[in-house]
Amino acid sequence: MAFEFVASSLSQNEPVTNLSTVDRRFLRDIDNPLDLPPLEFRKLYRVRPGMVADVVERLEDLLKGSRITAISAEKQVLCALRFYATGCYQRPVGEQWGISLSQSSTSRCTHKVTEAIHSRLFLSEVKFPMTQIERQAAKEAFSLAPAPFVGGTISAIDCTLISILSSKHNEEAYVNHHGYHSINVRMICDPNLKILNVNARHPGARQDSYIWSSSAVRQVMQRAFEDGNRNMFLIGDSGYPLEPWLMIPLPNQPEASPKFRYNEALCKARSPIERLFGFLKGTW
Repeated sequence: MAFEFVASSLSQNEPVTNLSTVDRRFLRDIDNPLDLPPLEFRKLYRVRPGMVADVVERLEDLLKGSRITAISAEKQVLCALRFYATGCYQRPVGEQWGISLSQSSTSRCTHKVTEAIHSRLFLSEVKFPMTQIERQAAKEAFSLAPAPFVGGTISAIDCTLISILSSKHNEEAYVNHHGYHSINVRMICDPNLKILNVNARHPGARQDSYIWSSSAVRQVMQRAFEDGNRNMFLIGDSGYPLEPWLMIPLPNQPEASPKFRYNEALCKARSPIERLFGFLKGTW
């Protein structure tokens, strides 16, 4: 029906630019990207069709518009995912097969979906273990991991640099030690690569130890330690300070010594955070 409506409109002598807003909406809806083969869909949007359907269902009330010409929640999510996946300019994203949106619409969709993900999904899904039950479950996850560490480990921590365009304000603060502009994002995850906490507020020139020192998670861990919970800690690399609630490698240990074996076990146990960064950067 939609195809016939648009075809009849295009059969007139009027140029495509004269299509009404309603016509454009029908044109956008001719092809459904969710009908693509799963492999092709994943190449375009980096996730499975079922995951997109789940995200759309959970965000629909935040994304749906009141007008008949409003862009569907499904198309908004696909537009944002395509932009996340490619990082290219907004106009080519909007012109992708199955999306067909202008640059301004692509920009609005990306911002709207990002805000919806943050308010509806991020705050409910990304949670650092706070209760005794959650912390015990986190310890058990690490004890059963392919590279287990001593029983008190609840998560792995590290920072990674995310490239950005040059900032207009305090530009020098965003130049990292490699010489390009970035933010320094600190993440915490479990052995299954589930993200438990994110801090993306610091410019690229900030060191990992500084970001940790001002972290709310550090305050939580310190408070738990002072309350008598002495068997709970994170594992990190040498960019962090050694603390009772944060284990790091010990430098310059003789091979085959107990401390050397401790370093080996710790580095293997914290590999999930490195794999998480590789997965995220390879996907988006």
